[in-house]
Amino acid sequence: MLIKFLIVIGTFAFMEFMAWFAHKYIMHGFGWAWHADHHNHHKGFFEKNDYYAVVFSIVASSTIIYGNLNPDFWYLTWFGAGVTLYGVAYFVFHDIIVHRRVKIKFVAKSKYMKRIMHAHYIHHKVHTKDGAEAFGFLYAPEKYEPKQRD
Repeated sequence: MLIKFLIVIGTFAFMEFMAWFAHKYIMHGFGWAWHADHHNHHKGFFEKNDYYAVVFSIVASSTIIYGNLNPDFWYLTWFGAGVTLYGVAYFVFHDIIVHRRVKIKFVAKSKYMKRIMHAHYIHHKVHTKDGAEAFGFLYAPEKYEPKQRD
């Protein structure tokens, strides 16, 4: 049981790197056509950027299913669970808390939440494919610490 837990937690942590990499080199690279509307105003609730969530959910569900159907590959179930857990955390943070795609009342109070939200807002100051920074979702370096207001 411990190994399954470690696989899930390790995969979750690795997904932050994968999300950063995909965001920087795919979404702001050859995949900009899907990501562009996320950086610009658009009509409607859904965005082309949501296709990325569909792709990652297919990867997660496929590994879970394959791991369950093939005992020799049991560990894939837990890799898929880690990807799924990261997807849920991403959705709650990115789509609900930061972009308010689901209307909630939330005020960031912790230093951590203020930092990652500030980093994401800095990322969205750029409305083009090039020139953006702060590509992470659940981690932001100290340089993105918001300035204290006096």
